Amino acid sequence: QMSVLLETSKGDIVIDLHWEDCPVACKNFLKLCKMKYYNFSLFHNVQPGSHIQTGDPTGTGQGGDSLNRLLYGDQARFFEDEFTRKRRHDKPGTVSMANTGPNTNASQFFITTTEQQEHLDDKYVVFGEVAEGLDIVQQIAEAYADADGRPYQNMRIRHTIVLEDPFDDPAGLVVPDASPEPSELVLKQDRERLADGESLEEDAEGRAPEEIERSLQDKAAKSRATVLEMLGDIADADMKPPENMLFVCKLNPITEDEDLEIIFSRFGECKCDIIRDYKTGDSLNYAFIEFEQIDSATQAYFKMDGALVDDRRIKCDFSQSVSNLWNQRRRGEHMQALPSEGGKGGGKAPKNKNKANKKGKDQSKADDGADASSADAAAKPSDGAEPDGAPSLSKAAKKKQKKAKSANGPENGGVAQSAADGAVEAPGAASAAENTSQEQRPSSEAASRNPAKKNSKAS
Repeated sequence: QMSVLLETSKGDIVIDLHWEDCPVACKNFLKLCKMKYYNFSLFHNVQPGSHIQTGDPTGTGQGGDSLNRLLYGDQARFFEDEFTRKRRHDKPGTVSMANTGPNTNASQFFITTTEQQEHLDDKYVVFGEVAEGLDIVQQIAEAYADADGRPYQNMRIRHTIVLEDPFDDPAGLVVPDASPEPSELVLKQDRERLADGESLEEDAEGRAPEEIERSLQDKAAKSRATVLEMLGDIADADMKPPENMLFVCKLNPITEDEDLEIIFSRFGECKCDIIRDYKTGDSLNYAFIEFEQIDSATQAYFKMDGALVDDRRIKCDFSQSVSNLWNQRRRGEHMQALPSEGGKGGGKAPKNKNKANKKGKDQSKADDGADASSADAAAKPSDGAEPDGAPSLSKAAKKKQKKAKSANGPENGGVAQSAADGAVEAPGAASAAENTSQEQRPSSEAASRNPAKKNSKAS
C-alpha cells in the first residue's frame, strides 16, 4: 500500500493513496511530498462538518503548483481530472484534490470530516483516504476560525514522509537532504496570528466560546499593529485614538474652520481643522475637532450628530485616526509648543496672527524673527501703507476696524468676521507659525489663489 505520513501541528496523519485508480494525482502528491513542498503549509480553510483544506505554500488558498509546472513550466501548470465511480465522498477521511474548475488540479487538497457528501462527487478527484489520525483531522476541523475559515491559530503540515513510492523519480526532480528552514513568509504568518505551537488560551477553561474568540481577535489585531509599528506606519503598537477628538463629515464646502469653532465651542474649548486638498486647497468636506476635555467631546457628539450646518446635515463620530499623535511624535518635542497644527494639507494659523497672513504667496521666505504685531501692522491696506514697510496702524484705522468687527456679532456665525479678515492681504508679511511645517503650505497657497472666497461668503 502506497502511504504518506503528514506530521501536523496537532499530530500525525497517515494517508493511503489509490494509486491504481488515480496514478497522475497520486504521483503528483507523492513527489511533492518527497520534495518537501508541503512543509509549513497552513490549513488555511477549515469548514466544520465538511472538510479541512491545505497544500498552498502561500497560505492564501490562491497559490500552489503541480509537479509538472515545477519541472516543465507554466504550460504544464495543471493536470487533468481522474474520476471513477469506485471512489466517492461517502465517508470521513476522504482525501481529494482541490480545484477551481474542471482539469485545474495542482497542489491543494482537502480531507472530509463527515460522511455522505455526494455534492463533491465528480467535481473533485478522490486519490486517497486517512488510514490513521482521523481524530487529528477532527481536532483541526474544530479550531476557532474567522468568517473565511482561516483558523486564528496557525496549524501546519510540519513534515512529510513518504512511506512507500512505486513511481520512478522524473528527470529534474530535486530531493532535499533535509527539511527546509521556515521562510520569511512563514515567520510573517506567525506574527499575524497565533503561531504554530503557541498556547491558544491559557485560561480557556470555563470561558464562553464567544469570549475566547474575541480574545483571539484582539491578539490578531495586536499582531497586525506590531507589524505596522515595525514598518514605521505607526509610532507605537499600543497607540490608541484620542478620546477628545471628533470626526465630522458631510460638511458644506463653504464651511470654514472658524465657523465650526464658533459652533462647537459652546461645548468647551476646542480647535477645528477642516481637511483640504493639498493641491487646490478645496475643502474635502470633513474635519477633526479637538477638545480640551473628553466630557466636552462627548456632549458635542450627542448634540451635533445630525445637526444642520450651512444647509448640510453633518455626521459626527469619535475619531479613529492616530495621525495627529503620530505627527507629533515624528516632529519631536520642539513642535509641541505650537498652538495648532496644519493637519493633512489644511488647517488654520494660530489665533493671535491675522488670518490674512495665511494668504501670502511666498511663505517660505517669511522671516522667522517677525512678531505678531508687525504681521498685523503690515496687513492693513486702508491707510495706503506698503506691506514691506510694516508701518503701525493709525488710531482712526484701528477704531474703524474695531467698529466693523463689533457690528457683526457672533449671531452671524462668524461670517462677517471672516469677511473682514478676508479683506486684509499681506503677501510679504512674516508669520512665525507659517514656518512650522511643509504640510501647512498648500492650504495657504490655495487661499492666496482664491482671495475673494470669504468676501463672497459675507456678501
